[in-house]
Amino acid sequence: MEETRLSMSMPNSHSHTTANKDTRFNDVHSTGAGGSGRWSTKRIAVYALFVALAMVLSFFSFPIFPAAPWLKYDPSGIVVLVCGFAFGPAAAAIISILGFVPHLFTNPFGALISMIVALALSVPAALVYRRMHSRKGAVIGIVSGAILGVVAAILCNVVITPFYAHMSMAKVVAMIVPILLPFNLMKFAIHGVVTFLIYKPISTLINK
Repeated sequence: MEETRLSMSMPNSHSHTTANKDTRFNDVHSTGAGGSGRWSTKRIAVYALFVALAMVLSFFSFPIFPAAPWLKYDPSGIVVLVCGFAFGPAAAAIISILGFVPHLFTNPFGALISMIVALALSVPAALVYRRMHSRKGAVIGIVSGAILGVVAAILCNVVITPFYAHMSMAKVVAMIVPILLPFNLMKFAIHGVVTFLIYKPISTLINK
C-alpha cells in the first residue's frame, strides 16, 4: 500500500512542478490577456524599447524611388514586424500606433496613414506567424501583411492625401500605377527581407 501511494503521488508532484514552471513562464511573458490581467515588468520594458526604436527609425527617412523622391522610406515597419513575430498581434498593434505618436504633432495626416499602414502590415503577419510558427509561416505572414499594407497605403493616399496635400483625388488616383504601387512594393519588399533575416535571432535574444 505504501508503494502504491508513493507511485500515485509522484505524478501529482511532477504536475505541480510543471504547473509552477508554466506559471513562471506565463508571468514573464503575460501581456494582460491571461487570468492575472497584469503586465510583467519585463514585457513592459521590452515594449517600451520597441516603441522607442520605432519612433527613432521613423525619423530616418530617405527616397528609394527616383520617380517620386518626395515619397520616403523609413525602417520603422521592420520594428513592428519583428515585434509582432516575437510577441503577437497585440504587440504589433501597440507598436504600430505608439511608434508614430510624435508625428501627430507635426504631420497628423501622415502619422494617421503611417499607423494604418503599419497595422495592416504587422497585425496580419503576426496572426499568420502565430498559427504557423515556422520559417514558412514567417514568409506567408510577411507576404500577406505586405499585400494588405500596399492596399492600405494606396487607399489611405487616395482618401486622406487630398485633405492636406492640395491635390484632387483624381490626381492621386492617377499616381497609383506609376508611383504609389511601385514605391510601396519596394518599401514592403525591404521590410520583408530584412525582417526575415533578423526576426529569429532577435526573438531568441529577447526570450532568453
